[in-house]
Amino acid sequence: MSASLCGRTIVVTGAGSGIGLGVLKAAQAAGATVVGIDYTEAAKEVIAGQGACAVSADVREPDALRAAIHEARDRTGRLDGVVNNAGLTLTAPFLEADVEMWDQLWLTNQRSVLIGCQTAAQIMVKDQTRGSLVNIASVHATASDHTYEAYAGTKGAIRAMGQSMAWSLGPHGIRVNTLSPGLTLTEAVAKAAKDPALDTLFQSWHADATVPKVEELAQVAVFLLSDQSVVLNGTEIVADKGTVARLCNVGG
Repeated sequence: MSASLCGRTIVVTGAGSGIGLGVLKAAQAAGATVVGIDYTEAAKEVIAGQGACAVSADVREPDALRAAIHEARDRTGRLDGVVNNAGLTLTAPFLEADVEMWDQLWLTNQRSVLIGCQTAAQIMVKDQTRGSLVNIASVHATASDHTYEAYAGTKGAIRAMGQSMAWSLGPHGIRVNTLSPGLTLTEAVAKAAKDPALDTLFQSWHADATVPKVEELAQVAVFLLSDQSVVLNGTEIVADKGTVARLCNVGG
């Protein structure tokens, strides 16, 4: 039986493209009313084009993100789940990386998740709603590479924060889980894969030699939002078709 989100309101940040847009579509297909948060007019048009509510906010701005989540609750009458998906990927040689880059990664990837979860949880507790928070991390939280030091740190923090939040919010009936994708076939990855050499490389990272699709990953997010995952709290699902399993066993 497919996971159902009928009668629920789900908020997705960074919903105008890539994984966020995939989650938005999948949640709608599962019966949810979805509010997409993004910060460009083009992104808002994409969200609205899917028949979802579009709210403008830069997740790096605490007041704007809080206001957007409250607006989602006010416009739909309830709040049952949030997918903190908005994120930024910046890399640089560690000896040359600067604080400005680190701050941008922290504000976008880590602090926005804290604020998004706290704001949503405050609303759910006040409304006495049993909810689900899903935070998008990355395989870099477990198996990373050079130049990714700051990025990997923010993604590892998401996993650690989720474990702690599970105990803070569990007594209120709110679950917090982490979804860590590997390489996913977003528009940018599909464009890069047109290069035969890169296509072969990407395939080699996956046990079945296929790159996970956005739609496939989005179904995992819907599962975590639904009652089918009621026993999962404070856990991480690594959705990478075996990438981390191989990297962690190289030379073993």
